[in-house]
Amino acid sequence: MSARGLVLRTTSAADTRSAAAAAAKTLQAGDVVSLTGELGAGKTCFVQGVAKAIGVDRRVTSPTFMLVRRYDDADIPLVHVDVYRLDRLQDVLDLGDEVMAPNRLTVIEWGDAIGALLPADRLEIEIRLAEDELDADRILELRGHGAWTDRLAELEAACASWAWNDEGVA
Repeated sequence: MSARGLVLRTTSAADTRSAAAAAAKTLQAGDVVSLTGELGAGKTCFVQGVAKAIGVDRRVTSPTFMLVRRYDDADIPLVHVDVYRLDRLQDVLDLGDEVMAPNRLTVIEWGDAIGALLPADRLEIEIRLAEDELDADRILELRGHGAWTDRLAELEAACASWAWNDEGVA
């Protein structure tokens, strides 16, 4: 773990899903995960890995136009939110009570756009391309806020296979 937080490197979409599945071992109902990164960085791939790991059996796609997709059949009920198209914070509040509910895991794509509404206890994950090509490796920077700072060691252990620093694999 670096001073910046936990940094991971994945080499493909499948690898990003695998890293997310490993991270999912540390997630629980009530958690909020905020994903950021440019278009095509792998936010939805990350959610797919988490979803599979918690028992979602159906296809997971971006909720860009629906805004919210619920997966109630998982071991931990999952709410997948995409706030990219929302113009006002009030629009997020209008999405429904299941978003950021204590009995669900909420993963929000473009979460930085609604920072004022995010809970103090949250996991933020920035996903970026390692190079300027869409098929490049991904760098995932994970930062815990609030109670999540105490859980970063567990997250680091779960994701050790993908640990990375500026010099390479840790």
